Amino acid sequence: MFLPLSGIRVLDITSIIYGPYTTQILGDLGADVIKIEPPEGDATRNLGPSRNPGMGAVFLGSNRNKRSLSIDLKKPAAKEALWRLVDGADVLVHNMRPRKMAALGFDPDSVMARNPKIVYGGLHGYREDGPYGDRPAYDDVIQGESGFASAFTVRDGAPMLTPSIVADKSAALLAATGLVAAVVQRLRTGKGVYVEVAMFESMVGYTLLEHQYGATFRPPEGPAGYARALSKQRKPHATSDGYICMLPYTNKQWQRFWEMIGTPERTREPRFESIARRALNIDDLYAIAGAEIGKRSTDEWLEALRAAEIPCGPVNSFADLETDPQLVATGFFRPFEHPSEGAIEVPDAAFRFDRQSLPIRRHQPKLGEQSREVLREAGLSEAEIDAVL
Repeated sequence: MFLPLSGIRVLDITSIIYGPYTTQILGDLGADVIKIEPPEGDATRNLGPSRNPGMGAVFLGSNRNKRSLSIDLKKPAAKEALWRLVDGADVLVHNMRPRKMAALGFDPDSVMARNPKIVYGGLHGYREDGPYGDRPAYDDVIQGESGFASAFTVRDGAPMLTPSIVADKSAALLAATGLVAAVVQRLRTGKGVYVEVAMFESMVGYTLLEHQYGATFRPPEGPAGYARALSKQRKPHATSDGYICMLPYTNKQWQRFWEMIGTPERTREPRFESIARRALNIDDLYAIAGAEIGKRSTDEWLEALRAAEIPCGPVNSFADLETDPQLVATGFFRPFEHPSEGAIEVPDAAFRFDRQSLPIRRHQPKLGEQSREVLREAGLSEAEIDAVL
């Protein structure tokens, strides 16, 4: 299978989730990703259950299709080795604070002066030219600062963090998109480009896509906050024996739902007659629907709603996903034999090409597993490699 980033070499100086998930996407797309780690390794190597030291479950989740080079960039020989790698690289990605990367000597101006064709990816917490530019940032902080956590205040009376690292993962998806676009630009122009993707600004834009709402206009045409998404009644609905999520959205879908529960006259109620009116009366709408759903079982509702072509589904647990018919039929969970960790299983990449899943070409590497191999490819002699390692 030909992969779109085949032949593209990526130097990956990232850690935790934001950077590694970004570069795993590039690796899935065919890039040769060289994960450059300090002697102690990426912190996630020790996060979650493991069979061997340094191969924790969270590390395994975001580091496939990579090779590991472990060097100490505080040492002059290691810095020189990295410069040799820069000479032959197409992309360099880091998620250090700008000041720390500059202190190492690998700021964008210096790297692009050395290799004018390189795509330089700065995955920062905040855009570097603002007053927060050199602050450290993690997912929890960005969920709070971006307005994402405050959406729960409107609905539940207090801010909350989602039980998923959505800021890290959402910013990673955007970063991967920007880096692929920059590679395309480089192929067209022959010139490198500096791509900055900041978690804070990324998540503000992500959150405000719907929640800027009336504040989109100047002067505002109403408050910020998309009422349907913020409704206290927007939640999984309890059936007589479990929970479902369902969403009639169009006029026809609501008409079918009202007919299903024996109240077709609601279609003509002024508060529910159009999508705009329903949005203004969303709490009432969802409260009525939720009360009706409690009268039947989960299976009864799913059968009836699917027959009416109203989007719906059960509320799956993590364990339920392993036997979900759709995921099983499409081979979404990818089992493979890791040379040191044995049998493991990972979710598929988000995309398929020509109806085929992207291959797992390389297992998640042990710390420094390919150090000598990578440095030899960069043209270092054995004596030079010994000095680095």
